[in-house]
Amino acid sequence: MATIEHSAILNAPPERVFALLERVEDFVDYSDLIHAIEPLGEDRYRWHVHAVGRDWSFDVEITESRAPEVLAWESLNGVENRGCYRLTPVAEGTRVALTLTYALGNKFVEKAVNKAASPLVGKVSRQILERVEARL
Repeated sequence: MATIEHSAILNAPPERVFALLERVEDFVDYSDLIHAIEPLGEDRYRWHVHAVGRDWSFDVEITESRAPEVLAWESLNGVENRGCYRLTPVAEGTRVALTLTYALGNKFVEKAVNKAASPLVGKVSRQILERVEARL
């Protein structure tokens, strides 16, 4: 599995940042690559993403939601992935650290995606956190 990490500092307390991040279905408003997120019940969601010239769908389940510190998820099908937002109070507000791991299962597709994935996930993560911060 490949791992990508990204962090940023948002000018707001962890409680306010976490309140926005835990509203998973709103992520569609935070990134141009996320086309839709369908709530499936019981902390499960179906994501529809367009990246590296392809449409991707996968179901995820929230595996840990500990306000205002941790929000973690894991895929149930589709693109194998797991991720975690860790929120830490800092003098400027909140440090938000994202760790995302994924595996695509197809070596040829994975090689192409790995080359683009790090800058792409960094871009999406920045876009998400910038839009979250704009809502604070």
